[in-house]
Amino acid sequence: MHLGIALPFGDIGGDGGIVREFAELAEAEGYQGLTLADHVLGGNPKNPASGRAGGLGLFHDPFVAFGFIAACTKKVELSTQVLILAQRQTVLVAKQAASLDVLSGGRFRFGIGVGWNEMEFTGLNENFHNRGKRSEEQVQVMKALWADPYVTFEGKWHHLQDAGINPRPPGRKIPLWFGGHMDVTLQRIAKWGDGWMMLSEPPGPKAVAEFDKLRRLVEAEGRDPASVGLEVWTSTGTGSEKDWREEISFWKKAGVTHVTLHNTFGGYHHKRMAGRSMTDHVGAMRRYRNAVADLL
Repeated sequence: MHLGIALPFGDIGGDGGIVREFAELAEAEGYQGLTLADHVLGGNPKNPASGRAGGLGLFHDPFVAFGFIAACTKKVELSTQVLILAQRQTVLVAKQAASLDVLSGGRFRFGIGVGWNEMEFTGLNENFHNRGKRSEEQVQVMKALWADPYVTFEGKWHHLQDAGINPRPPGRKIPLWFGGHMDVTLQRIAKWGDGWMMLSEPPGPKAVAEFDKLRRLVEAEGRDPASVGLEVWTSTGTGSEKDWREEISFWKKAGVTHVTLHNTFGGYHHKRMAGRSMTDHVGAMRRYRNAVADLL
């Protein structure tokens, strides 16, 4: 199994020295991946209209941050979890992703999602209400631009006439993983995805049933289910080393390929860790990997 860790900039800060220190420490401790979330705008929490969009957390632009981190590290994977694709221009994102993949030596794994924050779409002059369907076309455009030097594409939202990007990814593709939990998300993964980032279910029969559902959809598309990865998040916010080992053993038996230690996420069944300092996060990072390393 591949073990990654989320970069906790909202807790520890995000200046260059902090970013470098945490990334280098994680790689030295044996973590195989670093992950970043994506938000461009946050609403003023004093404004009731902001609702769930309230608050301005620290979210570096993923492409800028990973460009910096790529120069600070040697082999660790860089993964967006997730970048909100439909609030961005498709060709520009394809170019940014290709540049990052080239400069990092092929270390970029591209996690994408449709987003939930309508305020961000409005601020970026994008349509929140067609984001799902539009993202499907975006994926097709990006894959074509990465694969071929010149692309002609006529879709509902995209029109390319014998045009291309340079550079292109070394492997002429970038692994595309999807976040989200609707059936339509699983259908998109089955058609175009290299993996699913599943956050909504704890270890148990419901999670296994969801994995099996995805496998059936992948087979129906004429693809090998083993070619599509599965990722879950975990945290040191609950349980002991014994619990962490039992959890990761369950996920491994269920066919999970990637586990990310995300100590600051509190959605669904996940609980964030209590500490917020660099010392707290480094200690948790070391405790977790020491507990599960032999099971990976």
